[in-house]
Amino acid sequence: MIITISGSPGSGKSTISRLLAEKLNYEHYSSGDFVRQLAKENNQDVLTFYKNAENNPEVDYKIDKRQEQLGKEKDNFVIDGRVSFYFIPHSIKVFLDVNLMVAASRIFEVKRSEEIRYESYEHARKEIEERVKNEVNRYNSLYGVNYLDKNNYNIIIDTTDLTPEQIVAKIINFLNCMDKEK
Repeated sequence: MIITISGSPGSGKSTISRLLAEKLNYEHYSSGDFVRQLAKENNQDVLTFYKNAENNPEVDYKIDKRQEQLGKEKDNFVIDGRVSFYFIPHSIKVFLDVNLMVAASRIFEVKRSEEIRYESYEHARKEIEERVKNEVNRYNSLYGVNYLDKNNYNIIIDTTDLTPEQIVAKIINFLNCMDKEK
């Protein structure tokens, strides 16, 4: 079984995908990790790399081809990425949603040494809004897909008021219900 986890920035995709993979004893992959690797290879911080990638579809193609290959070659893994569901269509597709204010607060608090910290909560909120708009436009232009369209997913979870453990439990419950229906 392959589980793809998409969602809004700050919804907990990375945290949830890692916890879920651990709970299921699956491998974990992240398109964000792929991006961080490429940014490092290009001697850029992640935010600068993302901004440059907006005008360079080759970056998306590299990352997306890698996801597509994983879906063809492997099984029993969890991957988080905005459009992973699209490149691994036979996956169980999870979308994590979150209130924008909560997302901005979460992202503002994140401390990743390789990424630029936001100057303020308001700066984080504006950057999230801009990033979502750019990503929706970019993926629509490249692939004709809107990752925010909830019809793309098997399960949608609002993470605003939930702990990571509660979110993982909801996903596992969903998976168990799917197994019973087979």
